[in-house]
Amino acid sequence: MFLARVIGSIVATKKDAAMTGRKLLLLRPLVVDESWPDQLRPGVNTVVAVDALGAGLDDVVLFCQGSSARAADGMKTLPIDAAVIGIVDRVDVLNRQIGLRS
Repeated sequence: MFLARVIGSIVATKKDAAMTGRKLLLLRPLVVDESWPDQLRPGVNTVVAVDALGAGLDDVVLFCQGSSARAADGMKTLPIDAAVIGIVDRVDVLNRQIGLRS
């Protein structure tokens, strides 16, 4: 599992039929900042993930990739490589709560 911030959404009018009605989100993974280990910083890549939980712009989410994404509820038959599996309420690092809003 990985942490990420939702930075956008994807609209694709033509796609695999199994993906009809599925919400696609653009995620920016978050990593612990080596200079400030009690802070999270954005990673350099982006990920497109299927969301069945209702995450929105700027939410911090948990996501998984690969075969783990297809193991998420309702995703088994989908041609996906990433799925949002949780919306994060808080993160504690080194006994300090990290602010999650950008």
